[in-house]
Amino acid sequence: MKQVRITVLRKQLYEDLIVQFLSEPPAECVCDFFEVGDSFLYTGGAEMPAGFCPWAWIDIYRTVSALSCEATYTPWQQKEGTSVVCCTDGIRPVTFLLEAVEV
Repeated sequence: MKQVRITVLRKQLYEDLIVQFLSEPPAECVCDFFEVGDSFLYTGGAEMPAGFCPWAWIDIYRTVSALSCEATYTPWQQKEGTSVVCCTDGIRPVTFLLEAVEV
């Protein structure tokens, strides 16, 4: 089993969707849970890394778990043992780079 490094690549904000769909737009709407460059290490089991967003964890766990078991996402991903995924927040998604690493 491999560990998986999770790195925050990008935080998006779709202001047009905020205006169009949220009943009470918050003053600050971009995800404040993560910063670009934040890195976490998945060490096995179903345990979420300390300090990780529970909602994002639910969204990415399947791919993290698969990579830890040496699944491959090539040819869709250029590099073996990696995948780029995001949380499912349609208004302020966060994109992550997942990389399987040797223990």
